[in-house]
Amino acid sequence: MLNTKSIRTKIEASDGLRILVARFRGHRVPVSRYDVWMPSLGPSESTLRTMQKGAISWAEFSKRYRKEIFLDGPIDKRSRTIKNHGQKFTLRLIKRLSQRGNVTLLCHCAEDEDHCHRHVLRALIASQ
Repeated sequence: MLNTKSIRTKIEASDGLRILVARFRGHRVPVSRYDVWMPSLGPSESTLRTMQKGAISWAEFSKRYRKEIFLDGPIDKRSRTIKNHGQKFTLRLIKRLSQRGNVTLLCHCAEDEDHCHRHVLRALIASQ
């Protein structure tokens, strides 16, 4: 099962694999709060800051974030036949892991925050 939580929320055995999906680990966030940190699954600093300033809507933020997740990287330019297509394979791996056990996507936003990229990411993973 694939879940989402705030990194500040109480750790429970039912969380399973806890993945921090934020560009920044956070000040004073002990590594015991998560099992794996995957900064590449967080929104870019530019998109995040633009949203935090209120310069773009939640809908625009979500659109930009989805696009960023699938952007080709430098590895794609060096490989003629096999393309990475951004985080596609990482999303598939997380989906597969969540089918075998619990996986929890963590972010710094409050637990009850509806406008958090972890919810967008969860939907992207489910669609893979």
